[in-house]
Amino acid sequence: MIYGYIRVSTDRQTLENQRYEITAFCQKEHLAVGGWIQETISGTRAASERELGKLLERVGKDDLIICAELSRLGRSLFMIMDILNTCMEKECRVWTIKEGYRLGDDIQSKVLAFAFGLSAEIERRLISERTREALSRKKSEGMKLGRKSGTRNQHYKLDAFASDISEALLRGESQSSIARRLGVTRSTLALWIKRDNVLI
Repeated sequence: MIYGYIRVSTDRQTLENQRYEITAFCQKEHLAVGGWIQETISGTRAASERELGKLLERVGKDDLIICAELSRLGRSLFMIMDILNTCMEKECRVWTIKEGYRLGDDIQSKVLAFAFGLSAEIERRLISERTREALSRKKSEGMKLGRKSGTRNQHYKLDAFASDISEALLRGESQSSIARRLGVTRSTLALWIKRDNVLI
C-alpha cells in the first residue's frame, strides 16, 4: 500500500501544495497512492497524538509512505529518527521528495537504522544521567525528595524535572518510558502532567 502523508502546522497553510508535489512525483515514478493522510497540527506534537501515529500502527512490510519533506514527519531530529526507526522495524519504506531520501530494505537504510537507534540510546542515557545529577544535587542541598509520611503532597518530586519531561514529550517519548526513567509509575506521571498543564 502506498500512502501520501501531508501535514501543515496552521489553518493558514495549504495542504494542496504538498498533495500536488506527491501526486506529480507518483505520476513520474508510475506509482498510485492508495490512501491519503492529511492533518493540520504542529510537528512538535508526538506522532502518537497525530494521524501519523495511527498510520504507523497499521503499516507493514513493503508499505510505502511518501511525504514532501522530512520536516512534515516532525520538527525535531530525534522525533524524526524515532519515526523512521519505527518504519524500518516494520519494514515500511519512507520516501521524501525534496531531499530524495528512500529508506527501505537496503544496506544504507540498515546503517541509518543503526545510527538512529544508537543516537536514541545515547540521548536516553544523557537524560538519565542529567536526572541522576539533578537528584544528587537536590539531596546534597538538603532537599527531601519524597514527602513526609502521612502528609499530602505540597511539593511534587517531578517538579524538579519539569523541563526534562516537557522536552521528552515534545520529542515523542512515551509517558511509560519517561516514568520508568524517573522511577515513578505512569499514572503518577500522567497526574503530574495534568496537574501542571504540561504541553503534550
